[in-house]
Parts: sequence; structure tokens; C-alpha cells
Amino acid sequence: MHFKKSIIFSALVVLIFAGCFSSHRNYPSSSSGSKAPKIGKNSPATMRPYKINGKTYYPEQVSIGDTQSGIASWYGPGFNGKKTSNGEIYDMNAMTAAHKTYPMNTMVKVTNRDTGASATVRINDRGPFVSGRVIDLSKSAANKVGVFAKGTAPVKLEVVGFYGQTIKKGAPNATIVGGNFMVQIGAFRNQSGAARFTRENDALHGYPSVMREFDLDGAPIYRVFLSGFKSESEARDFIASGSLQNAFFVRE
Repeated sequence: MHFKKSIIFSALVVLIFAGCFSSHRNYPSSSSGSKAPKIGKNSPATMRPYKINGKTYYPEQVSIGDTQSGIASWYGPGFNGKKTSNGEIYDMNAMTAAHKTYPMNTMVKVTNRDTGASATVRINDRGPFVSGRVIDLSKSAANKVGVFAKGTAPVKLEVVGFYGQTIKKGAPNATIVGGNFMVQIGAFRNQSGAARFTRENDALHGYPSVMREFDLDGAPIYRVFLSGFKSESEARDFIASGSLQNAFFVRE
């Protein structure tokens, strides 16, 4: 894929302008990733491999027992009572968290690697949009895991359930396959600027553009994404093929 110079220049200007608001994602160590699902002749289309520019990609697979390691943070008062990415009202006293790519309602055991303190949370939001961080905990979860006092802590994540319920490893519903991803190409404090940039970059290389509102330091930030990537690998390759230094991806 080759980016149009004018579009890349525009994207870089926006990303540099938004440098203090967004950062390149450092991919954490993980036992998950783009695995090749077991495909049969009756498998749904969302499970089948697909090709782009001659390269074969496999739909994302998240299974019970998958792990990640990285830094956990927490968010609370500035966002309490506002809508999360899945449309719920955020309650900082509930056992929930934000994650970039786990499916909504995934149950995750979070363990503090320094102290061993742990808690299980339900993913109902997207984030954290900070380099090196793998999960944003609610205030209540942060207290249990030992993140609240210091603000951040090294943690290990383990997928223990889906659909808001814990699930045993090996159960029929112990894996989720599929899902679409988005790549951020800009971030704005000004909504009208974000809307204009969204329109200008719609259908770039066939990917629709979308604008999403998030909260940063108690104020709105408008992030512009290209959507419709069917796997993390496809999204990563799209980022790597251009010069979007501050781009990252999230699950829709």
C-alpha cells in the first residue's frame, strides 16, 4: 500500500499537533495475537482467512487463558457518569476496565506483578491511549489491585471469561474469533476540525473514517480512525506501511 503524500502530510500535522494527547502504542507481550483459527467447511465467514495485497490474514482470536503484561493505570472522577465505548454509563465503583483490543464484556483477571494482589474486571470501554499501558482500571478495581495509590503498576492480564461471565478453559464458548479494528490517524481538541478531517479522509484505501469522542484530563478529545480492519495484523501492517508515527489501533 502506498499513501498519498498530501494525506500523509495532513495526518502527520494533526498527529504532531496532538502529540501531547496521543501516543504510539508499544505492543505488550502477549500470548494472544493473530492465531490461525481452526477452520472447517461450515465455519462462519468471520472465521475464514482473507487476503489483502497477496498477504493472508487470519481473523483475531481471543481465548480463555490468553495473557498480556504491561502497565495498568486507572480512571475515575473526571469520567464518572459518562458513557463508555459500549454505551454503558461509567461507574468508577464498579469492577470494570478499559482495554484497546479485548472484546467488550471480556472478563480479565488483573494481577499486580509486584504484590500479587488481583481482581477480576469486565471490559466495557476502550483505552488506555497512553504508550506502554495495557489496561485502565476503575477506581474500585484499582484499589483492589494496588494501582490507586501510585497511579500505575506493572500487571499481568489473563482472560478468564466472555459475555460478562467467567468461563472454564476448554468450554465450547472459550474462544471468540473475529471482530473489526480501527487505526487512529488524528486526534483533536476541536470537534469541528476533527469532523472536517474525518470527511477529508473517508474511504482512504477503502477504509471508512469515523470520529469518536473520548475524555482526556477532564475534557473531550476527538479521535479520528480508519475502520474496518478485520485483524490486528492487518491494522499493524497498515500502520507500518506509512509514516504515521503516532498511530495505534483499537478494536471497534
